[in-house]
Amino acid sequence: MPHNEPLAPVHPGEILAEEFLAPFKLSPYRAAALMKVPRTRIERLVAGAAPITVDTAIRLSRLFGTTPNFWLNLQTRFDVETIIATGAPEDVLAIEPFVANNGAQALAF
Repeated sequence: MPHNEPLAPVHPGEILAEEFLAPFKLSPYRAAALMKVPRTRIERLVAGAAPITVDTAIRLSRLFGTTPNFWLNLQTRFDVETIIATGAPEDVLAIEPFVANNGAQALAF
């Protein structure tokens, strides 16, 4: 039987924990020490209780050989998917799509 419910958005901290910390056998505490940040920053990130900031993205990219945009894109995707999954606020839905003089209309979600 197919499962039709959409998956919950994946927090970037889950990606960090499962795809980076676990394979390298790094605890959040050790990763934080290597990144020269408070351990609570990485613990909260892994727990899904904090977002990836630009500073954290740069530090993660240095530690794991990725790019800052990799981490920021994960955060942006999570943020957008969360809003879509929970429904846009009424004031957002009340915005009328802009129509240019040539009749082109802005995209809407």
